[in-house]
Amino acid sequence: MTNRKAYMAALITVVFWSSAFVGIRIGLGSFSPYHLVLFRFLVASLVFVALVPIFKIKALPRRSWLRVIMSGLVGLTIYHTALSIGEQTVDPATASFIIAGAPIMSAILASCFLKERYTRWGWLGVLISFLGVVIITGVGSSFHRDALLIVLSTVATSVYFVVEKPLLATYRTLDVTAWVTWAGTVPMLFYWHGFFGQLSRASFDAVGWIIYIGIFPAALAYLTWNIALANADATQVTPFLYLSPILAAALSWVMLHQMPGAPVWVGGTLVLVGVILVQRYGKERGPLGRDLSVS
Repeated sequence: MTNRKAYMAALITVVFWSSAFVGIRIGLGSFSPYHLVLFRFLVASLVFVALVPIFKIKALPRRSWLRVIMSGLVGLTIYHTALSIGEQTVDPATASFIIAGAPIMSAILASCFLKERYTRWGWLGVLISFLGVVIITGVGSSFHRDALLIVLSTVATSVYFVVEKPLLATYRTLDVTAWVTWAGTVPMLFYWHGFFGQLSRASFDAVGWIIYIGIFPAALAYLTWNIALANADATQVTPFLYLSPILAAALSWVMLHQMPGAPVWVGGTLVLVGVILVQRYGKERGPLGRDLSVS
């Protein structure tokens, strides 16, 4: 039953996160990347405020505040700002393929800072995924620049899960998710200037999609992913993330009539092959840890 609960939570998460790449692209039609991120996480923060009296969300001890602030700043503020800027020219499916390489960066960070040891297969997977990212990001000058911002997002989300992991091992999942969301939203208030002007001129579709990605991919999907990780090993649920680029590509084609070219599919396939090698055969013992791609 525990695994079934974890698998259902992981599947819900992946569907929401895949749709977020499309939602960001639609939202950018009416909002700057900065105002889009601000709007999205104001909505997400209000979701958790509404849940406070229902689920009795508690304040975390002071000793955890620095880790909470770092998790919010890196995993939300930096990650989502860089991703939204990048998606101005990078299509949703391509962005999703790049983000799928997050477990590779997590493996490198774990090797450097957590002293985790990897097999030759693991390091081969790192090299294969790195080659895939190089292929994806090497198409055109403006694309190259914005794709590199999405690579920055990949680095940020990898650092985020390394920093946040001890919090989830110590405190209730809902409490951690709520406080990290609030901590990540506060720095976004620096984007406030001009927000209401854009909001007043925005299309109904753009506003609706940003509210959607604020409630579901930004608030609830972070919670369901943490629930999945709390009820199963990371190695059991991370394979669901391999579906994300495919779902993002399908949604992008249906809703935006956009489909990445052959180099992106080749590079994306290499990224996923490398990730699979690292997660299944990479470590000398134990699971890889909380490696995932988010949006």
